Amino acid sequence: MIQLKVNGSAKQFNGDPEMPLLWYLRDQLKMKGTKFGCGMGLCGACTVHVDGKPARSCQTSMQAATGKSILTIEGLAKGRTEHPLQKAWKQCAVPQCGYCQSGQIMQAAGLLKDKPKPTDKDIDDGMQGNICRCGTYQRIRKAIKLAAGVSA
Repeated sequence: MIQLKVNGSAKQFNGDPEMPLLWYLRDQLKMKGTKFGCGMGLCGACTVHVDGKPARSCQTSMQAATGKSILTIEGLAKGRTEHPLQKAWKQCAVPQCGYCQSGQIMQAAGLLKDKPKPTDKDIDDGMQGNICRCGTYQRIRKAIKLAAGVSA
């Protein structure tokens, strides 16, 4: 039996230990915020935090998640208080189609944890590998800076 925490709640899994964490979150826990994009860990749509670090849930097996703390977009807010990135995303009208945005926000949250006052280069480097098919990269950068309290 695999035991882990998801958004602070203890969970158990008795299935295939090689199943991707993404499918556990979406299909078994019914958390639809984490998206399937490429299935190869290249696009970032499935980004969650594993023990506080951004990780691609499509490439993280349930076995690898054993004993870990998983944070999804659903758990990023504190109760009814949105995370500063979620507020900034709305204020900057970042999403166009919105499909990649939960992964973008989770990657950005990891970036801000490591670099609370990021430069443009920090943002470019930290967000590398998170693909937005609509090309909202400038709005993403603006929202990250807003959430960090860094002037655009």
